[in-house]
Amino acid sequence: MKLRDEQWQKLEPLLTGKQSDPGANAKNNRLFIEGVLWVVLNNSLWRHLPQQFGSSSTAYMRFRRWTECDFWRQLAQSQVEDAELAQMLERIVEHADLYTRRIEQRLLRKAQKAVYLSAKGVVKAAPPSRHPIVGVDESTLHWVGLVTA
Repeated sequence: MKLRDEQWQKLEPLLTGKQSDPGANAKNNRLFIEGVLWVVLNNSLWRHLPQQFGSSSTAYMRFRRWTECDFWRQLAQSQVEDAELAQMLERIVEHADLYTRRIEQRLLRKAQKAVYLSAKGVVKAAPPSRHPIVGVDESTLHWVGLVTA
């Protein structure tokens, strides 16, 4: 999905990373937004993002940062006058919300699994040592470990 020039002119002043902004500058906000739209509208995975949009991992990490600070929602609520652009931004917000729910579900499952395993008495044991520590009183063969080491 390519943004039309009119859409970009309405969207550009609302984005972070411009030359006039303090801190790091974005290399190409338009290309990033178009890449996000490509993932969202194609319902695709980030790793399938075409190379023309740049590095998929860089785009994904930037998408995550913008999602975590709720920038997509702020952008969608910015009263953009173009109905098509507003709809695209709303689709990005929906995708970001879905992403956030997936993360929360994974964290919840991980916590539930930890509680279940601790209640069951299963504790991740440390890998066995190459040289087991055996007390002198426990075995008369404790010297075998020392000799074979």
